[in-house]
Amino acid sequence: MSEEFKNNLPSDDDFVIGKGFEIEETQVEYKRKPKKGKNKVKIAVTVILIFAISIGLAFGIIYAGADYIGVGFGRGEEVVMEIAPGSSATKIAKQLKESGAVKIPLLFRLYAKVKGYESSFKYGLYTFSSEAGYSSIANMLITQGAKAESVTVTIPEGTGINDYTKNVNGEKVTIPGIATILENKGICQRADFLAALDEVKLDSKLLSNVDSDKTYYALEGYLFPETYDFYSYDSKECAVLAVKRMIKETEKRITEEMYEKAEKQGYSMNQILTMASIIQMESGNDVSALPKIAGVFYNRLNSSDFETLGSSPTCYYGKSFKHDDGRYDTYKAKGLPPGPLCSPGIDAINAALQPETSDYYYFVTDKTGKFYFHKTLEEQNKTINKLKQDKNWIYEYFN
Repeated sequence: MSEEFKNNLPSDDDFVIGKGFEIEETQVEYKRKPKKGKNKVKIAVTVILIFAISIGLAFGIIYAGADYIGVGFGRGEEVVMEIAPGSSATKIAKQLKESGAVKIPLLFRLYAKVKGYESSFKYGLYTFSSEAGYSSIANMLITQGAKAESVTVTIPEGTGINDYTKNVNGEKVTIPGIATILENKGICQRADFLAALDEVKLDSKLLSNVDSDKTYYALEGYLFPETYDFYSYDSKECAVLAVKRMIKETEKRITEEMYEKAEKQGYSMNQILTMASIIQMESGNDVSALPKIAGVFYNRLNSSDFETLGSSPTCYYGKSFKHDDGRYDTYKAKGLPPGPLCSPGIDAINAALQPETSDYYYFVTDKTGKFYFHKTLEEQNKTINKLKQDKNWIYEYFN
Protein backbone atom coordinates (compact mmCIF):
# COMPACT_ATOMS: atom_id res chain seq x y z
CA MET A 1 0.00 0.00 0.00
CA SER A 2 1.46 3.25 -1.14
CA GLU A 3 1.92 6.15 1.21
CA GLU A 4 -0.40 8.31 -0.83
CA PHE A 5 -3.25 5.82 -0.45
CA LYS A 6 -2.73 5.59 3.27
CA ASN A 7 -2.85 9.30 3.64
CA ASN A 8 -6.18 9.45 1.87
CA LEU A 9 -7.83 6.96 4.20
CA PRO A 10 -10.20 8.51 6.80
CA SER A 11 -8.80 8.91 10.28
CA ASP A 12 -10.43 7.60 13.47
CA ASP A 13 -11.60 11.10 14.31
CA ASP A 14 -13.64 11.23 11.13
CA PHE A 15 -15.81 8.38 12.45
CA VAL A 16 -16.84 10.06 15.67
CA ILE A 17 -20.61 9.80 15.79
CA GLY A 18 -22.35 13.08 15.20
CA LYS A 19 -19.26 14.92 14.17
CA GLY A 20 -20.19 17.56 11.65
CA PHE A 21 -23.91 17.16 12.38
CA GLU A 22 -26.25 19.17 14.61
CA ILE A 23 -29.13 17.32 16.18
CA GLU A 24 -32.06 19.40 17.36
CA GLU A 25 -33.71 18.15 20.53
CA THR A 26 -37.47 18.40 20.55
CA GLN A 27 -39.35 18.19 23.88
CA VAL A 28 -42.64 16.47 23.62
CA GLU A 29 -45.31 17.53 26.15
CA TYR A 30 -47.63 14.85 27.37
CA LYS A 31 -51.03 16.02 28.68
CA ARG A 32 -52.51 13.99 31.46
CA LYS A 33 -56.05 13.04 30.96
CA PRO A 34 -58.22 14.25 33.82
CA LYS A 35 -59.53 11.63 36.11
CA LYS A 36 -63.17 10.84 35.61
CA GLY A 37 -63.86 11.04 39.40
CA LYS A 38 -62.81 14.69 39.69
CA ASN A 39 -64.95 15.68 36.74
CA LYS A 40 -67.96 14.13 38.42
CA VAL A 41 -67.30 16.02 41.67
CA LYS A 42 -67.01 19.35 39.85
CA ILE A 43 -70.18 18.71 37.95
CA ALA A 44 -72.01 17.70 41.12
CA VAL A 45 -70.85 20.82 42.99
CA THR A 46 -71.90 23.02 40.08
CA VAL A 47 -75.30 21.39 39.90
CA ILE A 48 -75.80 21.78 43.67
CA LEU A 49 -74.80 25.45 43.57
CA ILE A 50 -77.15 26.15 40.68
CA PHE A 51 -79.92 24.28 42.48
CA ALA A 52 -79.30 26.17 45.76
CA ILE A 53 -79.23 29.53 44.00
CA SER A 54 -82.41 28.65 42.15
CA ILE A 55 -84.13 27.61 45.39
CA GLY A 56 -82.94 30.83 47.08
CA LEU A 57 -84.17 33.01 44.23
CA ALA A 58 -87.46 31.18 44.11
CA PHE A 59 -87.97 31.55 47.86
CA GLY A 60 -86.99 35.23 47.68
CA ILE A 61 -89.51 35.86 44.93
CA ILE A 62 -92.23 34.00 46.82
CA TYR A 63 -91.38 35.83 50.08
CA ALA A 64 -91.40 39.22 48.34
CA GLY A 65 -94.63 38.40 46.55
CA ALA A 66 -96.29 37.28 49.78
CA ASP A 67 -95.18 40.48 51.49
CA TYR A 68 -96.51 42.54 48.60
CA ILE A 69 -99.99 41.00 48.70
CA GLY A 70 -99.96 40.49 52.50
CA VAL A 71 -100.16 36.76 53.09
CA GLY A 72 -98.26 34.08 55.02
CA PHE A 73 -95.20 34.19 57.27
CA GLY A 74 -96.91 34.73 60.62
CA ARG A 75 -99.48 37.27 59.48
CA GLY A 76 -103.02 37.68 60.74
CA GLU A 77 -102.61 39.98 63.75
CA GLU A 78 -103.91 43.51 64.17
CA VAL A 79 -101.23 46.19 64.12
CA VAL A 80 -101.49 49.59 65.83
CA MET A 81 -98.93 52.17 64.70
CA GLU A 82 -98.33 55.84 65.35
CA ILE A 83 -96.63 57.94 62.66
CA ALA A 84 -95.20 61.21 63.91
CA PRO A 85 -95.46 64.44 61.88
CA GLY A 86 -92.59 64.88 59.42
CA SER A 87 -91.76 61.16 59.23
CA SER A 88 -89.92 60.20 56.04
CA ALA A 89 -90.93 57.29 53.81
CA THR A 90 -87.80 55.47 55.05
CA LYS A 91 -88.82 55.89 58.68
CA ILE A 92 -92.42 54.87 57.94
CA ALA A 93 -91.20 51.71 56.15
CA LYS A 94 -89.03 50.90 59.18
CA GLN A 95 -92.00 51.39 61.52
CA LEU A 96 -94.13 49.14 59.33
CA LYS A 97 -91.51 46.41 59.64
CA GLU A 98 -91.19 46.84 63.42
CA SER A 99 -94.95 46.64 63.82
CA GLY A 100 -95.18 43.56 61.59
CA ALA A 101 -97.23 45.16 58.81
CA VAL A 102 -94.50 44.52 56.22
CA LYS A 103 -91.53 42.16 56.15
CA ILE A 104 -89.34 43.87 53.55
CA PRO A 105 -89.22 47.66 54.18
CA LEU A 106 -86.92 48.29 51.22
CA LEU A 107 -89.46 46.69 48.87
CA PHE A 108 -92.25 48.81 50.33
CA ARG A 109 -90.14 51.96 49.82
CA LEU A 110 -89.49 50.99 46.20
CA TYR A 111 -93.21 50.38 45.71
CA ALA A 112 -94.04 53.80 47.21
CA LYS A 113 -91.38 55.49 45.06
CA VAL A 114 -92.54 53.87 41.82
CA LYS A 115 -96.16 54.80 42.59
CA GLY A 116 -95.19 58.34 43.62
CA TYR A 117 -96.68 57.96 47.10
CA GLU A 118 -93.62 58.93 49.18
CA SER A 119 -94.64 62.55 49.79
CA SER A 120 -98.35 61.75 50.25
CA PHE A 121 -98.23 59.75 53.52
CA LYS A 122 -99.92 61.42 56.50
CA TYR A 123 -99.05 61.30 60.16
CA GLY A 124 -101.47 59.96 62.73
CA LEU A 125 -102.71 56.80 64.41
CA TYR A 126 -103.28 53.74 62.24
CA THR A 127 -104.67 50.28 62.75
CA PHE A 128 -103.53 47.80 60.10
CA SER A 129 -104.35 44.21 59.54
CA SER A 130 -101.01 42.47 59.09
CA GLU A 131 -102.66 40.68 56.16
CA ALA A 132 -102.98 43.95 54.28
CA GLY A 133 -100.91 44.24 51.12
CA TYR A 134 -98.79 47.19 50.05
CA SER A 135 -101.66 48.75 48.10
CA SER A 136 -104.02 48.74 51.11
CA ILE A 137 -101.35 50.03 53.49
CA ALA A 138 -100.34 52.85 51.13
CA ASN A 139 -103.99 53.79 50.59
CA MET A 140 -104.54 54.08 54.36
CA LEU A 141 -101.39 56.17 54.79
CA ILE A 142 -102.60 58.55 52.09
CA THR A 143 -106.32 58.83 52.89
CA GLN A 144 -106.35 58.50 56.68
CA GLY A 145 -104.23 59.82 59.55
CA ALA A 146 -104.34 62.59 62.16
CA LYS A 147 -107.63 61.11 63.37
CA ALA A 148 -106.79 61.25 67.08
CA GLU A 149 -106.08 64.13 69.39
CA SER A 150 -103.10 63.90 71.70
CA VAL A 151 -103.15 64.51 75.44
CA THR A 152 -100.12 65.53 77.50
CA VAL A 153 -99.55 63.20 80.45
CA THR A 154 -96.80 63.22 83.07
CA ILE A 155 -95.79 59.96 84.74
CA PRO A 156 -93.90 61.01 87.91
CA GLU A 157 -90.71 59.23 88.92
CA GLY A 158 -91.47 56.51 91.44
CA THR A 159 -94.94 55.75 90.04
CA GLY A 160 -96.00 52.11 89.96
CA ILE A 161 -98.59 50.46 87.74
CA ASN A 162 -101.05 50.00 90.64
CA ASP A 163 -102.29 52.55 93.17
CA TYR A 164 -101.16 52.00 96.74
CA THR A 165 -102.16 53.53 100.05
CA LYS A 166 -99.91 54.31 103.00
CA ASN A 167 -100.24 56.09 106.32
CA VAL A 168 -98.07 59.11 107.02
CA ASN A 169 -98.21 59.76 110.76
CA GLY A 170 -101.77 58.48 110.88
CA GLU A 171 -103.03 60.15 107.71
CA LYS A 172 -103.97 57.97 104.73
CA VAL A 173 -102.24 58.90 101.48
CA THR A 174 -103.07 57.22 98.17
CA ILE A 175 -100.46 57.26 95.44
CA PRO A 176 -102.08 56.87 91.98
CA GLY A 177 -100.52 54.36 89.61
CA ILE A 178 -99.87 54.65 85.88
CA ALA A 179 -103.12 52.84 85.03
CA THR A 180 -105.15 55.34 87.07
CA ILE A 181 -103.27 58.37 85.73
CA LEU A 182 -103.95 57.36 82.12
CA GLU A 183 -107.60 56.62 82.85
CA ASN A 184 -108.06 59.97 84.59
CA LYS A 185 -106.50 61.74 81.59
CA GLY A 186 -108.87 59.99 79.20
CA ILE A 187 -106.17 58.03 77.39
CA CYS A 188 -107.58 54.57 78.04
CA GLN A 189 -109.50 52.49 80.52
CA ARG A 190 -107.53 51.00 83.38
CA ALA A 191 -108.56 47.46 82.35
CA ASP A 192 -107.40 48.04 78.76
CA PHE A 193 -104.05 49.33 79.99
CA LEU A 194 -103.50 46.26 82.18
CA ALA A 195 -104.52 44.01 79.26
CA ALA A 196 -102.04 45.81 76.98
CA LEU A 197 -99.21 44.97 79.39
CA ASP A 198 -99.78 41.27 78.73
CA GLU A 199 -99.55 41.71 74.95
CA VAL A 200 -95.93 42.89 74.97
CA LYS A 201 -93.39 40.33 73.80
CA LEU A 202 -90.44 40.07 76.20
CA ASP A 203 -87.88 39.47 73.45
CA SER A 204 -85.83 42.69 73.36
CA LYS A 205 -82.46 43.06 75.12
CA LEU A 206 -84.05 45.08 77.91
CA LEU A 207 -87.20 43.03 78.39
CA SER A 208 -85.33 39.72 78.31
CA ASN A 209 -84.22 40.68 81.85
CA VAL A 210 -87.80 40.52 83.13
CA ASP A 211 -88.63 37.81 85.66
CA SER A 212 -92.16 37.14 84.43
CA ASP A 213 -92.64 34.09 86.68
CA LYS A 214 -92.05 35.83 90.01
CA THR A 215 -93.18 39.42 89.42
CA TYR A 216 -96.78 40.58 89.78
CA TYR A 217 -96.46 42.82 86.73
CA ALA A 218 -93.69 41.77 84.35
CA LEU A 219 -93.32 45.32 82.97
CA GLU A 220 -93.27 47.08 86.34
CA GLY A 221 -90.27 49.42 86.33
CA TYR A 222 -89.86 49.24 82.55
CA LEU A 223 -92.32 52.06 81.75
CA PHE A 224 -90.18 55.18 81.86
CA PRO A 225 -91.46 58.13 83.94
CA GLU A 226 -91.65 61.12 81.62
CA THR A 227 -94.03 63.67 80.11
CA TYR A 228 -95.67 62.22 77.00
CA ASP A 229 -98.16 63.23 74.35
CA PHE A 230 -100.44 60.19 74.11
CA TYR A 231 -103.26 59.72 71.62
CA SER A 232 -106.80 59.63 72.99
CA TYR A 233 -108.73 57.82 70.30
CA ASP A 234 -109.70 54.30 71.21
CA SER A 235 -109.11 52.86 74.67
CA LYS A 236 -107.56 49.56 73.63
CA GLU A 237 -105.45 50.95 70.80
CA CYS A 238 -104.24 53.92 72.83
CA ALA A 239 -103.39 51.66 75.76
CA VAL A 240 -101.14 49.57 73.51
CA LEU A 241 -99.50 52.70 72.08
CA ALA A 242 -98.89 54.13 75.56
CA VAL A 243 -97.26 50.93 76.81
CA LYS A 244 -95.02 50.64 73.74
CA ARG A 245 -94.07 54.31 73.93
CA MET A 246 -92.99 54.09 77.57
CA ILE A 247 -91.01 50.90 76.99
CA LYS A 248 -89.30 52.45 73.98
CA GLU A 249 -88.31 55.44 76.11
CA THR A 250 -86.74 53.15 78.72
CA GLU A 251 -84.84 51.26 76.03
CA LYS A 252 -83.53 54.58 74.74
CA ARG A 253 -82.32 55.64 78.21
CA ILE A 254 -80.56 52.37 79.13
CA THR A 255 -77.23 52.57 77.31
CA GLU A 256 -74.66 49.87 76.53
CA GLU A 257 -72.39 51.44 79.14
CA MET A 258 -75.10 50.87 81.74
CA TYR A 259 -75.36 47.19 80.81
CA GLU A 260 -71.58 46.90 81.14
CA LYS A 261 -71.58 48.57 84.57
CA ALA A 262 -74.33 46.24 85.79
CA GLU A 263 -72.40 43.21 84.56
CA LYS A 264 -69.21 44.37 86.28
CA GLN A 265 -71.14 44.71 89.54
CA GLY A 266 -72.51 41.21 89.11
CA TYR A 267 -76.14 42.28 88.67
CA SER A 268 -78.69 41.91 85.89
CA MET A 269 -80.44 45.00 84.55
CA ASN A 270 -83.61 43.75 86.25
CA GLN A 271 -81.80 43.83 89.61
CA ILE A 272 -80.42 47.29 88.90
CA LEU A 273 -83.90 48.59 88.06
CA THR A 274 -85.23 46.90 91.19
CA MET A 275 -82.64 48.63 93.37
CA ALA A 276 -83.27 51.90 91.51
CA SER A 277 -87.00 51.61 92.22
CA ILE A 278 -86.37 51.14 95.95
CA ILE A 279 -84.05 54.12 96.28
CA GLN A 280 -86.43 56.19 94.12
CA MET A 281 -89.31 55.49 96.49
CA GLU A 282 -87.12 56.21 99.52
CA SER A 283 -85.67 59.47 98.20
CA GLY A 284 -88.75 61.69 97.98
CA ASN A 285 -87.71 64.68 95.92
CA ASP A 286 -84.06 64.80 97.01
CA VAL A 287 -82.09 63.78 93.93
CA SER A 288 -78.77 64.50 95.65
CA ALA A 289 -79.48 61.80 98.26
CA LEU A 290 -79.93 59.00 95.71
CA PRO A 291 -76.29 57.79 95.55
CA LYS A 292 -76.03 57.79 99.37
CA ILE A 293 -79.30 55.85 99.73
CA ALA A 294 -78.04 53.37 97.15
CA GLY A 295 -74.80 52.99 99.13
CA VAL A 296 -76.78 52.19 102.31
CA PHE A 297 -78.82 49.45 100.67
CA TYR A 298 -75.82 47.90 98.94
CA ASN A 299 -74.00 47.93 102.31
CA ARG A 300 -76.93 46.08 103.88
CA LEU A 301 -77.18 43.68 100.95
CA ASN A 302 -73.51 42.76 101.30
CA SER A 303 -73.40 42.62 105.11
CA SER A 304 -73.90 39.47 107.18
CA ASP A 305 -75.31 41.67 109.97
CA PHE A 306 -78.45 42.41 107.93
CA GLU A 307 -80.80 39.59 107.00
CA THR A 308 -83.04 41.91 104.94
CA LEU A 309 -82.85 45.31 103.26
CA GLY A 310 -85.61 46.74 105.46
CA SER A 311 -87.10 49.32 103.07
CA SER A 312 -90.59 50.46 104.16
CA PRO A 313 -91.97 51.33 100.68
CA THR A 314 -91.50 47.71 99.63
CA CYS A 315 -94.35 46.61 101.91
CA TYR A 316 -96.74 49.18 100.38
CA TYR A 317 -96.27 47.72 96.92
CA GLY A 318 -97.18 44.14 97.70
CA LYS A 319 -100.26 45.14 99.68
CA SER A 320 -101.76 46.69 96.54
CA PHE A 321 -102.33 43.14 95.26
CA LYS A 322 -105.14 41.01 96.68
CA HIS A 323 -103.15 37.79 96.90
CA ASP A 324 -99.80 39.22 98.00
CA ASP A 325 -97.54 36.64 99.64
CA GLY A 326 -94.91 39.10 100.89
CA ARG A 327 -92.32 38.42 98.18
CA TYR A 328 -91.67 42.16 97.72
CA ASP A 329 -91.58 43.03 101.43
CA THR A 330 -87.90 43.56 102.27
CA TYR A 331 -88.64 43.36 105.99
CA LYS A 332 -89.56 39.72 105.46
CA ALA A 333 -87.96 38.48 102.22
CA LYS A 334 -84.18 38.32 101.90
CA GLY A 335 -82.24 40.08 99.19
CA LEU A 336 -83.78 42.10 96.41
CA PRO A 337 -87.45 41.70 95.41
CA PRO A 338 -88.11 39.78 92.16
CA GLY A 339 -88.52 42.98 90.17
CA PRO A 340 -88.95 46.76 90.36
CA LEU A 341 -91.72 48.26 92.46
CA CYS A 342 -92.15 51.46 90.44
CA SER A 343 -90.75 53.32 87.44
CA PRO A 344 -87.39 54.79 88.53
CA GLY A 345 -86.00 57.91 86.90
CA ILE A 346 -82.62 58.09 85.20
CA ASP A 347 -80.95 59.60 88.31
CA ALA A 348 -82.08 56.66 90.44
CA ILE A 349 -80.89 54.19 87.81
CA ASN A 350 -77.48 55.87 87.68
CA ALA A 351 -77.31 55.83 91.48
CA ALA A 352 -78.03 52.09 91.50
CA LEU A 353 -75.21 51.61 88.99
CA GLN A 354 -72.79 53.90 90.82
CA PRO A 355 -73.64 54.13 94.55
CA GLU A 356 -71.70 56.39 96.89
CA THR A 357 -69.18 54.43 98.93
CA SER A 358 -69.65 54.95 102.68
CA ASP A 359 -69.88 53.24 106.08
CA TYR A 360 -73.56 54.16 106.45
CA TYR A 361 -76.16 51.49 107.15
CA TYR A 362 -79.08 53.68 108.27
CA PHE A 363 -80.86 56.87 107.28
CA VAL A 364 -83.92 58.82 108.32
CA THR A 365 -85.69 61.95 107.08
CA ASP A 366 -87.45 64.80 108.83
CA LYS A 367 -90.68 66.56 107.80
CA THR A 368 -88.85 68.77 105.33
CA GLY A 369 -87.36 65.75 103.53
CA LYS A 370 -83.83 66.31 104.85
CA PHE A 371 -81.77 63.10 105.15
CA TYR A 372 -79.67 62.02 108.13
CA PHE A 373 -77.24 59.12 107.52
CA HIS A 374 -75.74 56.97 110.28
CA LYS A 375 -73.23 54.17 110.73
CA THR A 376 -74.92 52.53 113.72
CA LEU A 377 -78.45 51.87 114.94
CA GLU A 378 -77.61 53.77 118.13
CA GLU A 379 -76.85 56.91 116.12
CA GLN A 380 -80.04 56.39 114.10
CA ASN A 381 -82.24 56.14 117.19
CA LYS A 382 -80.60 59.18 118.75
CA THR A 383 -81.50 61.28 115.70
CA ILE A 384 -85.05 59.91 115.65
CA ASN A 385 -85.58 60.82 119.30
CA LYS A 386 -84.30 64.33 118.66
CA LEU A 387 -86.67 64.74 115.68
CA LYS A 388 -89.58 63.55 117.81
CA GLN A 389 -88.73 66.05 120.54
CA ASP A 390 -88.62 68.84 117.97
CA LYS A 391 -91.89 67.60 116.39
CA ASN A 392 -89.97 67.22 113.17
CA TRP A 393 -90.47 63.46 112.91
CA ILE A 394 -92.29 61.79 110.03
CA TYR A 395 -93.01 58.10 109.76
CA GLU A 396 -94.64 56.24 106.91
CA TYR A 397 -96.20 52.84 107.35
CA PHE A 398 -98.80 50.64 105.69
CA ASN A 399 -102.24 50.21 107.18
